[in-house]
Amino acid sequence: MPVIGYDPDRENHEPSKRKQFGLEPSERTPKLQHSCSAACNNTYISTDSDWVKVSSTLSTAADQIAIAPGTLMKEWHSDGRNYYRYELDKPVLNFYSFLSARYEVKREKWNGVDLEVYYHKGHEYNVEKMMRSMRSSLTYLSKNFSPYPHQQARIIEFPRYSSFAQAFPGTMPYSESMGFIADLKDENDVDKVFHTVAHEMAHQWWAHQVIGAHMQGATMLSESFAQYSALMVLEKEYGKEISKKFLKYDMDSYLRSRGGESIAELPLMKVENQDYIHYSKGSVVMNAIKEYIGEDSLNVVMQRFIANTAYQEPPYTNTNVFIEELERMVPDTFQYLINDMFKDIILFNNKAVKGNYKQLENGQFELTLTIETEKYRADTKGKEEVLALNDYIYIGVYAKANADSKNDKLLYYQLHQFSEKENTLVLIIDEEPYQAGIDPSHLLIDRVRKDNIIELSKTQ
Repeated sequence: MPVIGYDPDRENHEPSKRKQFGLEPSERTPKLQHSCSAACNNTYISTDSDWVKVSSTLSTAADQIAIAPGTLMKEWHSDGRNYYRYELDKPVLNFYSFLSARYEVKREKWNGVDLEVYYHKGHEYNVEKMMRSMRSSLTYLSKNFSPYPHQQARIIEFPRYSSFAQAFPGTMPYSESMGFIADLKDENDVDKVFHTVAHEMAHQWWAHQVIGAHMQGATMLSESFAQYSALMVLEKEYGKEISKKFLKYDMDSYLRSRGGESIAELPLMKVENQDYIHYSKGSVVMNAIKEYIGEDSLNVVMQRFIANTAYQEPPYTNTNVFIEELERMVPDTFQYLINDMFKDIILFNNKAVKGNYKQLENGQFELTLTIETEKYRADTKGKEEVLALNDYIYIGVYAKANADSKNDKLLYYQLHQFSEKENTLVLIIDEEPYQAGIDPSHLLIDRVRKDNIIELSKTQ
């Protein structure tokens, strides 16, 4: 795309390349600030306009449907071509798409909102799943955050010359390779089509209502929040075991990708458009906060934040504003989590060392569990230091799965406060235990996940 003037987004930020050409190290994004600077006058998406009114008239071939954001006000045929007039009913970011193809269309209604999936004939495998995800997303997000802002929500297939999905106002182009021809026969796997649609639907709130200033942390307010929103829609639809699988993928992705950082790993609230932080770590962190303070409490924070910042005129919001709102909700006991998860780079080495149990005369079971926990702070280059512990971490105990259940039965799940590396716990359990461990749901960023839980031995 041609550019008039200087476009800083096209700078090469690769340290080795800049050194090769005698250039100073660059900042990928303006620094996060409490007091607003010129950076707050623009969003991280665009520097050329703020909220704009959009209406579109499109002409296309007689056998195609043309699609633009907004309500279809009029369509007609003239001189062998189809014409369409679309209008958005409220101002939006200067960020939208136009598509045209020979589409089949699946249509439904949800509380007066037109739901539409535009797809290539023969690619209908996951259309109903996409429609279900839109319904579920609208139900959860409208209830917990704010009303849906448009009169329509559209998923629109495009060819697999590229593999991504993208949210524009009320319209979400979606590559055929990601969803329309995906094989999702394994019911025990994460439904990636459902989740991707929910993520793009969530952007109708996070980015298309709340948009961060052009400074560090902006993508936390869009991508991390969309990841959390989609995770909750997924969890309500498929249950916690499936959402845990998705979180495992995100945890592994973050831990694997941080080793390849070429400039500087930053805390989540200062992320500089780094995918492995705002997607993967953001998903894990938002879920952990939700588990510690409760889903309703976190959603109240999100609701208040969107009420105060949606469709905001300059100066635009930033992560400091959200963190202040979160701090008002989080109990004093868990305030340290805000620093650990958003303001710093914290990792754990949690390990279940050994465990045994015996049956008591009253029929209950006494379980003795030895665990280790270590906490580290990493700097932006990955250098770590050991921190003193004073943390609340969940301990879980499970009974062995029976023929009627695919998963082990949770018998005990409680927070314990730890201040030492080595710890021995004695627990009384009502049913015979099978496994036990520390942070079994992997809420904390643990460098080694597989040693958190161990199988127990029975003693006399």
